[in-house]
Amino acid sequence: MSTAFPRALLSRLANLRIGSLRARIALLFAALFAAVLGVVVMLAAGALANFGEDSAARDMAANARVFDEILAARARQMSDEAGVLAHDFGFREAVATGDAPTIASALTSLKDRAGSDMAFVLTLEGEVLTADAAGIPAPHTLWTKLDAGKTRGIIRSGRGLALAAAAPIEAPDLIGWLVIAQPFDRAELDRLVELAPIALGAQVVENSRQQRWLRTARADTVFERELGGERTLVHVSDLAVLQEGISPRLVLRHPLAQSLAAFGHLKLLLGALAAAGIALVLAMGWRIARSVTEPLEQLDEATRAISEGREISLDIVTDDEVGRLAESFNQMVAAIDERERQIIHVGLHDGLTGLPNRKLFTEQLGNTLARRRGDERVMVAYVDLDDFKMVNDSLGHPAGDALLRIIADHLREDLPDALIARLGGDEFAILIDNIDPKTPIETIADRLQNCFDRPIMINGQAAQSGASIGIAIAPGDSNDGATLMKHADLALYRAKHEGKATYHFFEPALDEAARRRRQMELDLRAAIKDGGFTLNFQPLYNLAERRLTGFEALIRWNHPVRGRINPAEFIPLAEETGLIIPIGEWVMREACRLASKWPSDVTVAVNVSAKQFAAGGIASTVMSALSSSGLPAHRLELEITESIFIADVETTLTTLHSLRNIGVRIALDDFGTGYSSLSYLRSFPFDKVKIDRSFIEDLGTSTSGHAMIRAITMLAEALGMETLAEGVEDVAQFEVLEREGCQNIQGYLFSRPVEADAVFGLLREGAGYQRQLAG
Repeated sequence: MSTAFPRALLSRLANLRIGSLRARIALLFAALFAAVLGVVVMLAAGALANFGEDSAARDMAANARVFDEILAARARQMSDEAGVLAHDFGFREAVATGDAPTIASALTSLKDRAGSDMAFVLTLEGEVLTADAAGIPAPHTLWTKLDAGKTRGIIRSGRGLALAAAAPIEAPDLIGWLVIAQPFDRAELDRLVELAPIALGAQVVENSRQQRWLRTARADTVFERELGGERTLVHVSDLAVLQEGISPRLVLRHPLAQSLAAFGHLKLLLGALAAAGIALVLAMGWRIARSVTEPLEQLDEATRAISEGREISLDIVTDDEVGRLAESFNQMVAAIDERERQIIHVGLHDGLTGLPNRKLFTEQLGNTLARRRGDERVMVAYVDLDDFKMVNDSLGHPAGDALLRIIADHLREDLPDALIARLGGDEFAILIDNIDPKTPIETIADRLQNCFDRPIMINGQAAQSGASIGIAIAPGDSNDGATLMKHADLALYRAKHEGKATYHFFEPALDEAARRRRQMELDLRAAIKDGGFTLNFQPLYNLAERRLTGFEALIRWNHPVRGRINPAEFIPLAEETGLIIPIGEWVMREACRLASKWPSDVTVAVNVSAKQFAAGGIASTVMSALSSSGLPAHRLELEITESIFIADVETTLTTLHSLRNIGVRIALDDFGTGYSSLSYLRSFPFDKVKIDRSFIEDLGTSTSGHAMIRAITMLAEALGMETLAEGVEDVAQFEVLEREGCQNIQGYLFSRPVEADAVFGLLREGAGYQRQLAG
């Protein structure tokens, strides 16, 4: 046993790759000084071990910061995406009016875009609005944090922990918060760990499961602890929370043995060099010390520079452990820089089209306006695709996404010098600067409009690509970015209302019009709440019975300040804002209530908006009105236009048949003014066809319209439908309509719309209009 050890030691020394026989012989003689060598090697090994532990601790701290930055960046990205939807006018309107289908659709689209599994709206009353409420935390546990201004943090849902971000919804005052969440489970932690350049273990421990040492551990520090029988570096972070009652901590673990393993080969090399140095102590000692310590000093300096945020790159001069460590270090620095660039790019660009998003567009607009010199002009154009919803409804949302990408490519090609951004949905923004004062702005506007005239095919089908454009010019319209964007938005609103597929420049009157529109919307809401509407009734005259057989209910609004407001002024606004739904429900209830007091052979006609059909529930509204008033169903007539068929023909027909089945009469209003009136007559057995007043106006002075009236009445008679002519104002028109077979008349010839109290008087004085006709 005593001779076996020296023999084995000599054999191992002989196999070391020293480079020359002289060096091996020197090393054999140096074994005589083993005692001194042992002390030197032990001291050096201890220093390497301490250095390795310090380096591992610094790497651990650096990676912990990277974890925190990645989580913060993800939360910011989610917050930005939630903010875009929370600021969307249509979405705020839907939340304000409780439009559940629109809210559900928008939240589903947001979840798909953000790759999240949970999105919901929490109102100020603590109500949760979402398409899928499964797993959502109790509202009261979120409300306090959100009310305190918290926007990002961890929540516990029915599906486990999740990283959540919230954005306030203001219309214009705060009405709730939009919350979006992504799972923060084991799989997510594993993905984060894969980003780390060193071996890490990650775990989120909730307060109820934290051991005593973990609860008392100081956050954001690296310390050593024995876990599972091995030395482990531990870093603890307190995670931001968005929910009351939870305080999770992120625990990162790194086995210290793995960090020190990289120094194992260095220890062997140190021993070999130290043994050779005994023979060459005077000649080579200083070189050995430098060759061992200099790479480590460079790595230490580089690590310190990275922790301070400076850029650093190590020169790789060897292919040994130090060289590989330097190469790994350079790769880690490059990976961190690349991930930071990716995070910044994602935060400033639209994920679908790759175009800049609203945040980047706003920043660039501000910079451009700051650089503007002299009489140079800057154009901001807001673009909204016309009928984009029809593309989604007819071809599907993937086709809609494809259309957005194609249009983005067209804009890049046609406007290479412009800044083009996607603001969200089907809205784009375009910034053109350095416009010469002599260049006609209309020429540039025409060029913008022409960008959307290209034919587009998606999956072999043609897709609409027209757009409405609002334009604001600096410095004329404003030299402030936010104001300029607001003015472009107002001009876009005007362009949409002027028939779409056109552009409109901002005018100061638009700002005043927008203010009046906002005020009228507020007044409409107050009128709905305070009962500010009344009903007038216009008589319907039956030619066969020579008497009034019904009345059409017409809404009137007596404004407390402005007086009576024309329905043509406030009804379109109610349609646009969705307020037509509660208004229409009130009209239905009130018309049935008043008609229930009339003679049993007198009917009431109520106009139904396409918005009411699209929102659903019209059948239940009618049933409720009939039930509460006691009015028989056959005395109620619903007047609809063909626009209700545009969104979903099958659903609309099903609803109409259900109303017919309970006895309600259905009339097709404004017949002859649409594109598909005849096809709708074939699709549904209407009880009545109302001939539009445009066919009636010249009947008394021209015979050109007689044939048209005759054709309509003959067609309706063949289909078993009644006809009614509206807008009849003189006896000559009446006589033509009677001669051509029209069955019912409505217009000023008999009476203007009257208040509810005057209905009985018209019914009693039937001879009055009969004498008028006779005269």
